Amino acid sequence: MQFDTLQLKKIWEECLSILRDVITKDEYQMWFSSVSAVKYEDDFLYLNVPSNFYYEYIEAHYIDTLISIIRKVVSPQTKVRYVTKVTENNSMMMTSVNHPSIENRPQNAPVVLEGTDIKQLPNPFVIPGINRIKVDSQLKDEYNFDNFVEGSCNRFARSAGYAVAQNPGKTAFNPFLIYSPVGYGKTHLAHAIGIETKRLHPEKTVLYIGADQFLRQYVKSSMDHTTSDFLQFYQMMIDVLIIDDIQFLEGKSGTQEVFFQIFNWLHSAGKQVIITSDKAPADITNFEQRVLSRLKWGLSAELQMPDVQTRMDIIKKKIENDGCAPMPDEVIEYLAYSVDTSIRELEGALVSIVAHATLSKCDITIDLAREIVDKFVKSNTREISIEYIQKVVCNYFNISIDQMLSRSRKGDIVAARHISMYLSRKLTKSSLVAIGAKCGKKDHATVLHACKSVETSCQTNKNYRKNVEDIEKKLMN
Repeated sequence: MQFDTLQLKKIWEECLSILRDVITKDEYQMWFSSVSAVKYEDDFLYLNVPSNFYYEYIEAHYIDTLISIIRKVVSPQTKVRYVTKVTENNSMMMTSVNHPSIENRPQNAPVVLEGTDIKQLPNPFVIPGINRIKVDSQLKDEYNFDNFVEGSCNRFARSAGYAVAQNPGKTAFNPFLIYSPVGYGKTHLAHAIGIETKRLHPEKTVLYIGADQFLRQYVKSSMDHTTSDFLQFYQMMIDVLIIDDIQFLEGKSGTQEVFFQIFNWLHSAGKQVIITSDKAPADITNFEQRVLSRLKWGLSAELQMPDVQTRMDIIKKKIENDGCAPMPDEVIEYLAYSVDTSIRELEGALVSIVAHATLSKCDITIDLAREIVDKFVKSNTREISIEYIQKVVCNYFNISIDQMLSRSRKGDIVAARHISMYLSRKLTKSSLVAIGAKCGKKDHATVLHACKSVETSCQTNKNYRKNVEDIEKKLMN
C-alpha cells in the first residue's frame, strides 16, 4: 500500500480529527499540533515529531489511542515510527514496537521429572497465547553499549562486561559483579551486556531481573507450594541471568537459599551470572557466608562518578539520542559542573531543561539552566562542586584549569589557586584534604594557608576583595 503526499496528508488529518474528539483541546494543541505524517511504507506510518521528548510522552500517554485510530483509518496492520530531525541534513528514527534482536527464542520446556509437562512448569515471564515457552528478556534496547559513555570512571567495568558478552559463561568473569552507589550506570551496563550477548549469541536465553522482582516471585512460589517449579525454570531455561540490586536480598534467608541453588546450577553448567549491587562485596551484610563467597568467585568491578569531561560527554550523547536541538556549550558545561551527584540526576536535570524549553517554546539559555538546576537539584541538597568553582575562577582570570593546578608562581595564577581553595571551603562541605586533592594535590596545611591569605588580602586590598565578591556572585547566580 502506497500513498502520495496529498493522500497521506488527508489520512493524517482524518486521524487528527478523530483524536480531537477523544482528548482535550489543550492536550491536542500541546502534543499533536506540531506532529505530521511524512511517509507510509511497509505497514509503517512515519510521524515527524519535534524532539524525542514528544516521542516519549506520546508513547507513554497516548499510544494505545493513537494506534487504534490509525489502524481504523489506514489498515489493521499499521504500525508507527517516529522521525525527529537532528541536524539540517540528518534525522533519527524511533519505532513504537520492541526491537526483535533482544527477544529470546521460544523453547520447549524441559521434562525433568516423570509426568511433568509444560503446563506443570510455570513460567513467570510467559507471554500469553504462545504454546512454546518464550522468556521475556526484560532488556531495554536503549541501554546498549553504543549509548554507554566510556570514561576513566567505568573503563575497566565496561571492558570486562564486553568480554563477558563475547563469551558468556566461558571466562573467568563468572559471576561478574558490578557495584557503585545509586545512579552511576550499573543498570545500563548490565543491560548492555545482555543486549550484546543477544546480538552475538541469539540462541541464548538472557533474562534481566531486579532482585525485588526475584524476591516477589519466590514468595509467591512459596505460598503456592511451587518452589521446585520456580527453581526448575531458572535452572533449565536461562543461559545468562542478570540480577540487579542484589542488596535487596539482605536478610532474606529463604530467597538467598534459592538464589544459592540457582547460582550453583548455572555456574556448574557453564551459564553466565551477572549481578549488580550498591555495595562492594566486602560491605554487603546480612547475607549467608556461602552466598557471599559465591559473589566473590568471579570478578568485581566498581563504577565511579564520572569526571566533568565524561559528564559533558554523557549530556551530549543524551542530546544526540533524544534528537534535541543543539544546546549551547555553556549550558552543557554548567550542567556538567553543577550536577555531580549521579548520572541519573544529571540526565533528569537535562530532561527538565529540554521539557521546559519545548513546552514554553523558548530557547535553552544559561539563565534557564540555572533556574531549572536550582529547582531540580537544590531540592536534593545540591552544593556547588569544587570543579565548577575552579572553572568559574579560571574563566574570571582568563587562565586554564591546567595552569591553575600547575606549580606556577605567577601572580594571577596564584590568586586564582588561592581563591579557588577559599571559595571551595566556604561554599562546599568538602574537607581541607578533599579540597587540596582537587587543587593540584595540595595538603590540608596549604589549603588552610591559602584561605587565610585570601581573607587577609580581602581586608587590605579593595580590588582583590571585589574580585572575590564578583566570582562568588557568579557562582551563586
